[in-house]
Amino acid sequence: MLISERIYKYLKEKEISQIEFAKRTGISQSTISDWRRKGTNPSADKIMIICDVLDISPYELLAGTEKNRTKEYNEPDYVIIDKKSKEYTLIKTYQNLDLDSQRRLEGYMQALSDMAKK
Repeated sequence: MLISERIYKYLKEKEISQIEFAKRTGISQSTISDWRRKGTNPSADKIMIICDVLDISPYELLAGTEKNRTKEYNEPDYVIIDKKSKEYTLIKTYQNLDLDSQRRLEGYMQALSDMAKK
């Protein structure tokens, strides 16, 4: 299934019209229409915007997994995280930190982890 087909599937499930989707994403209606008509996919720079509007993860959109389902790989492990969870909030907060603050937080987390092992 093409990514564009998944987008239309989610639009139908969430009862969002193409016009409303265009307004929420800032993507032109003609571009969205082209995805279906020409069988093309959105550009990579639009994926996160689309996922935010559809309230799905990029993995759900790209791989077609069901919400809250996990798929494990040997290295690294990938887990779908519910956007309303504490874990999601922590990750988003971490991502919004500057690089120095991220490194400090990583050091603190490692120290806590080391203490827990003792």
